[in-house]
Amino acid sequence: MNAKVLLLLSLVAVAVADHRPSYNAPRFQYSSEEFGPARYSFDWAVNDPPSGNNFGQQESRDNDNTQGSYTVQLSDGRLQTVNYYVNGDSGFIADVNYDGQARYPDSFESREYNPRPRYG
Repeated sequence: MNAKVLLLLSLVAVAVADHRPSYNAPRFQYSSEEFGPARYSFDWAVNDPPSGNNFGQQESRDNDNTQGSYTVQLSDGRLQTVNYYVNGDSGFIADVNYDGQARYPDSFESREYNPRPRYG
């Protein structure tokens, strides 16, 4: 008898759970005419000498014309600057420049291996 009641309650629970309401996301359709041409401008930068981090970016766009630049402090000591633009369907056109002289530390093999002491 208990098994029949348990089976009946299980079937009722499944039937109730199966009739959950459905939610449809509203459908939005936008066109570029509603908002006008794309226009924006932004910039950001990080310069932290103790950690060696020096990088940033600036970009602006007016309709189909985008231009900007970014800088990255490379691990060899040089500062890489990339100036770029996109004019309509021209694609991404970049001009890459490097400031400074590349410096490379001694290789790992030329250093005396000195592991940290283990404690405990």
